[in-house]
Amino acid sequence: MNPIRFSDLCAQGLVKGQRVFIRADLNVPLDSQGNITEDTRIRASVPCIQMALDAGAAVMVTSHLGRPTEGEFRPEDSLALVAQRLGEMMKRDVPLVSNWVDGVSVQPGELVLLENCRLNMGEKKNSEALARKLAVLCDIFVHDAFGTAHRAEASTYGIAQYAKTACAGPLLAAEMDAISIALTHPGRPLVAIVAGSKVSTKLTILKALASNVDQLIVGGGIANTFMLAAGINIGKSLAERELLPEARAVMDAMRARGAEVPIPTDVVTAKTFSAGAPATVKYASNIEDDDLILDIGPETTHRLAAQLKLAGTIVWNGPVGVFEFEAFSKGTEGIARAIASSAAFSIAGGGDTVAAIAKYGIEHQVDYISTGGGAFLEVLEGKTLPAFEILQKRAAST
Repeated sequence: MNPIRFSDLCAQGLVKGQRVFIRADLNVPLDSQGNITEDTRIRASVPCIQMALDAGAAVMVTSHLGRPTEGEFRPEDSLALVAQRLGEMMKRDVPLVSNWVDGVSVQPGELVLLENCRLNMGEKKNSEALARKLAVLCDIFVHDAFGTAHRAEASTYGIAQYAKTACAGPLLAAEMDAISIALTHPGRPLVAIVAGSKVSTKLTILKALASNVDQLIVGGGIANTFMLAAGINIGKSLAERELLPEARAVMDAMRARGAEVPIPTDVVTAKTFSAGAPATVKYASNIEDDDLILDIGPETTHRLAAQLKLAGTIVWNGPVGVFEFEAFSKGTEGIARAIASSAAFSIAGGGDTVAAIAKYGIEHQVDYISTGGGAFLEVLEGKTLPAFEILQKRAAST
């Protein structure tokens, strides 16, 4: 993937005095009172904004927040608190501009935040009329919101079609580079960890990875379905029995390539799903009909950790157990620490995965932590993201 990079334009002195429109991902979580509870996405967006200011640009930034109804402003949809937090981080005033589609007043060295772009009529459906209006606002469009890269909307795709110059910001470029290393030119063995409650939500990912990876580690409810497909009693554990043929097909595809879907040999069970439920380690052959499997066992954890330490590339999406409950967190912790100590190139993504990385304090030992949930999953499925596609096209046409 070789789009025009904003950092290159800055280095070449092509940004000074230009109107730069940055599509950032500032969609931060809010509590019931509307306060920002976690600001990672704002912090991740600062380098691109600062890069534009340092290069002498007139800088406009926009983002979506939540799921507003187009054309119907509500106070809870406003980026006002985001503007305040961004200003605190950058130690400068960040004015918030409403009703900005028909024109924005901003001078070189200035920064403005444009109100929630999903309030604009035609944003979600990538209206050509709206996209052309957005393109007129700027000389350079910078896509720096990987979390929206799987959506073709007016502020992510349409504007890139019509802007004078369209390029990838440093955050998006870093995602592209990490994905290319992990999936296009991986060091071998390539190990993927895919976990979650349901096979159905990640079936296409499992099928896509089965043709490429050397080892496919499954966890959570997904692992239960695969255990059942392997003929193991899983008690009353969460599983999708109607997808047993699909699970067997994935295992067969891996086996045909000399690869593997490791099936847990021991697990941690409980009789009820609760943080205080007594945890019991059992061999997979001893699972009782009233057992719930809530984590992989120490033997399985040790075996998988040893394999991860020998990997060349690791792709991680999802904790392997109910890591929010301390008694059922050891499997995920063991996997996390094995990834941290491995010499492999590691890329991780997904909200629960990022939460586990933070819980075990290994942020600096994972090579790349993706900022996009849905976009990261679509990449794992082998899809070409709309943002990557249009930026590639624009680069090829220059």
